[in-house]
Order: sequence, then structure tokens, then C-alpha cells
Amino acid sequence: MILFLDFDGVLHPEANYDSSLLLCNLHVLEGVLRRHPDVDVVISSTWRETWTLAELQALFSPDISPRITDVTPRWQDIQDESAYGTYVRHAEIEAWLRSHNRTWEKWLAVDDQKHLFKPFCKNLFVTNSATGLTEADCEALAQRLNTANHFHIGVSNA
Repeated sequence: MILFLDFDGVLHPEANYDSSLLLCNLHVLEGVLRRHPDVDVVISSTWRETWTLAELQALFSPDISPRITDVTPRWQDIQDESAYGTYVRHAEIEAWLRSHNRTWEKWLAVDDQKHLFKPFCKNLFVTNSATGLTEADCEALAQRLNTANHFHIGVSNA
């Protein structure tokens, strides 16, 4: 299982003008990940454009950090014409899956911006951008990671 992770609007409120709130929900996500040791995390957040993978990994607890395995490509760098549309984050994830020969694997994106994904995406767990991932979201997220109800979308190997 692969979890594609956004930061703003997930690990802290989207409109984060208070630096004390930065990554304030990280512990919530880490709690869920500890219950699901089979889940790898790939960063899909725009933070990947200014932070290295090592810097992003260092934000997480020592037991979770090694599971932060990669970052998605930026949509500008994707050579597939189908990537140029309104579903940018979805295109980045599909490009990552193709480039790593993992299109067959189950995946879930945790993001607050559903407009960046194809309509009715079954692989999307949407958070409230005003709060980010909350304790109340934990059970629903854990259930999504437990169940086979989120199937991978037919990613073409073209």
C-alpha cells in the first residue's frame, strides 16, 4: 500500500499564519501509520519542490521517517500530455506509479484539495483544509487503509 501525502491542509491548517501550528497534525498521521506498518509514504505536497527527501524525512519521528520513501514528480516535468489538465496532483501520482512500475499497487492520497484529482477518485481521502487531519479523522483513515474499497485507478503504462 502506498500513501501519497500532502502537507498544507493535512498536517496543519491550509491558512497557516501561526508558525506554532506548522505540522501540528503530524502526530495524528503518525499514529495511524504506526497501526499500518505495511504502508509506504510518498510525498505529493508542494513542499517537495523546496525540500529534499532527506529534509522531509527528518520532519517525521525516527520510526516513521524510513517509510517516507520518495516524492512525486512535478506535473511540469511529466512528459505525458494527459498530465496537463486540472487534475494535476492525480497526474503526478499516476506518473510516479508508472515510473516505479507500481501501477498494480493499492494507493491512497491524503489531500485537502479534491479538485486536483479526477472526479469521484476512490483513492482520495479528503481532509478539511481549515483543520487538516484531525483525531476524528483517524478511524476513517485507518479504515480506508484496512479495506480493499479503494482500488487503484487504471493507470496506463503508456
